[in-house]
Amino acid sequence: MRAPAIEVRGLNKRFGSVTAVDGISFAVPEASTCALLGGNGAGKTTTLAMLLGLLLPSSGSIRIMGVDMIKNRYPALSRMNFTSPYVDLPHRLTVKQNLDVYARLYGVRHRAACLRSLAERFDLDALMNRAYGSLSAGQRTRVALAKALLNEPEVLLMDEPTASLDPASADTVRTLLKAYQEKSGATVLLASHNMQEVERLCDNVLILKQGRIVDRDTPAMLVQKYGRDSLEQVFIDIARDQDRQSA
Repeated sequence: MRAPAIEVRGLNKRFGSVTAVDGISFAVPEASTCALLGGNGAGKTTTLAMLLGLLLPSSGSIRIMGVDMIKNRYPALSRMNFTSPYVDLPHRLTVKQNLDVYARLYGVRHRAACLRSLAERFDLDALMNRAYGSLSAGQRTRVALAKALLNEPEVLLMDEPTASLDPASADTVRTLLKAYQEKSGATVLLASHNMQEVERLCDNVLILKQGRIVDRDTPAMLVQKYGRDSLEQVFIDIARDQDRQSA
């Protein structure tokens, strides 16, 4: 058994009278890719924000690479990175300036060579001297992914990593992410609504509903357990069950 790179125990987050995350516990083994699935408002983004330290939990514990992220997250942050369509980069800076700023923040050596390599891998050469704010949504997604790999993270947290990308670009990004994970041995936790993406990339799946984990397994075992042909059908079954319970 591989040691867990991410350990979450009894994690809760309340916003006033609203419970966004309700006592979840899970572990993600080193060098594996795990998905957080659930409908809008299930608690996926809130969970990722707590793992990053952007939100403080109401209760519970988080350890990443053995570091207590609530008491002292800083030793782990330089070994992590993240991407999310809900977190933008400075609009007035060029793509190159943005990437250079983050490379400095992460203490990346040989920054120029690193940026050239990322520009080639994510097809950013024609965009490097353009202001980030002038880019399309899909172009911004590619820049955000390049930023997420600047420091060659050991733990990568991703919220909708291929949002706004056309099918061909999304497929290219998934190939790059898979290759990076296999080469580096990084641990990846991603939230996604793209079930084909999850089936292709993920070893394990956590299904969230109303802030709680209601099921967990490999993609193949979940499909078998629910007697469906795809993970997308499983997702729809669970979402419809939630709608019935809320009615």
